Amino acid sequence: MHFLGHLIRFAVSALVLLFVSWIVPAFSIGGYWSAFLLALVIAVVAWIIEGIFGKNITPFGRGIVGFLTSAFVIWVAQFIVGGVHSTILGAILAALVIGIIDLFVPVSTPFDAGKDRDDHRERAR
Repeated sequence: MHFLGHLIRFAVSALVLLFVSWIVPAFSIGGYWSAFLLALVIAVVAWIIEGIFGKNITPFGRGIVGFLTSAFVIWVAQFIVGGVHSTILGAILAALVIGIIDLFVPVSTPFDAGKDRDDHRERAR
């Protein structure tokens, strides 16, 4: 994915986070730039977790482990990004709503982008 693709992905993620903060009472974001930074922090923390534990435990992984990891990442990110406040229940509800939104508006993950690149290389051989 090119730089512009990443920028658009973070912009859309920030809008989704703002929407989630609007409907989840125990999860709030101070403004668009806080949401943009939160999307960036979530992506970086997810990338680190994926590198250490593998794809199945990341927020992009499916199942209960991926869901709980996503909630944990959202809760921890509030301590890194100013203007973001969440309770543990708020992070769980936010992860649930984000997961539901992801069903309808899927966003490619860094894992999928790397997998697509590897598949393309295999076909080129």
